[in-house]
Amino acid sequence: MMKTFEFLLPTRIVFGNGVIKNVGQEAKKLGRRALIVTDKGVLRTGCIDAIKDHLTGSGLAVEIFDAVEPNPRDTTVQKGAAVAKDFGCDLLVGVGGGSAIDTAKAIGVIVAEGGIIQDYEGLDKVQKPIMPLIAIPTTAGTGTEVTFWAVVTDTERKFKMSIGSLLMAARIALVDPEITFSLPASLTASTGIDALVHAIEAYTALSAQPISDALALSAIELIGQNIRPAYANGHNAEARYNMMLGSMLAGISFGNSDTAGVHCMGEAMGGLYDSGHGVCMAICLPYWAEYNLIADPAKFVEVAEALGECVEGLPVMEAAQKTVAAVWKLCDDLNIPTAREEGLREEDFERLAEAASNNVCVADNPRVMTKEDFLLLFKKMYSQ
Repeated sequence: MMKTFEFLLPTRIVFGNGVIKNVGQEAKKLGRRALIVTDKGVLRTGCIDAIKDHLTGSGLAVEIFDAVEPNPRDTTVQKGAAVAKDFGCDLLVGVGGGSAIDTAKAIGVIVAEGGIIQDYEGLDKVQKPIMPLIAIPTTAGTGTEVTFWAVVTDTERKFKMSIGSLLMAARIALVDPEITFSLPASLTASTGIDALVHAIEAYTALSAQPISDALALSAIELIGQNIRPAYANGHNAEARYNMMLGSMLAGISFGNSDTAGVHCMGEAMGGLYDSGHGVCMAICLPYWAEYNLIADPAKFVEVAEALGECVEGLPVMEAAQKTVAAVWKLCDDLNIPTAREEGLREEDFERLAEAASNNVCVADNPRVMTKEDFLLLFKKMYSQ
């Protein structure tokens, strides 16, 4: 099919071992007063001290906001924006997983626009560019360093909002695989599968296009080949490098395509139960894949091949089923918990299905999915 498409990458990328040392030189081109947005877990690793030293060594004044939590909250964004205003910062440095970098983006929105973050839910509600943002990911998972989206939890609705605008994109992403060496195995697993979900959804989404497809397939191969070695040995430098590369490529891909039903379901669970984002993605992935094979079996065959499955000589649907088998095996190898173990309750099915069906990503799911379809999958997840 000869489709018309656009491809956007507003963020400059500096990728490689040790590039975190460049943060001071890069920052002084963009501002004089930097607010580091991070969480207490990252703070304990010592990398924030190193980043602060690089920034102050380049002549910048630095303040640290370390109150970010998993599934960052609207209230945290407002607190961070108040700190940013009081400090008079003109540069944001988001350091952490998706939560920290998304919070930095959202803080930038509030400082630029005012109001509350709920005012900007959806696509292109942001009208003013945020101050320069340097994104430094510490996990190989979210890809948010190269997207123009942020996800923030509305604490009253217990709903994960998506806020998207090119005006929110990081100016620079410093992507340093060495930062991930100390990441625990459990986080390596959950964030790694999150990256895999980004790639698979981007590749099969209705909005997929040739450039995003090429990046997504490359990401699937890299993650499929390296997630187990990285999980088994966090200091496997080659595996960590390739996982970080795969995560970043997946981020670029879904930023130009979309995510889909896995995120609809997983974000519904994360919003209600405050569960880890990557774990929710991993739990939902195999159920979603099995349900959606019929919509585009040829693409799911290619996903299976990218994951290393042998499909030669098989009928198309049987070959496509290899994707489901592959992700089930991966979840088993990485000790991903079940939906029940993560807190899924029967009495929440209706609420979860409603939230999933209202997610902005549902429009690009390869198979039409209604509230009833999501309800069916939540019931299936609970029963197994």
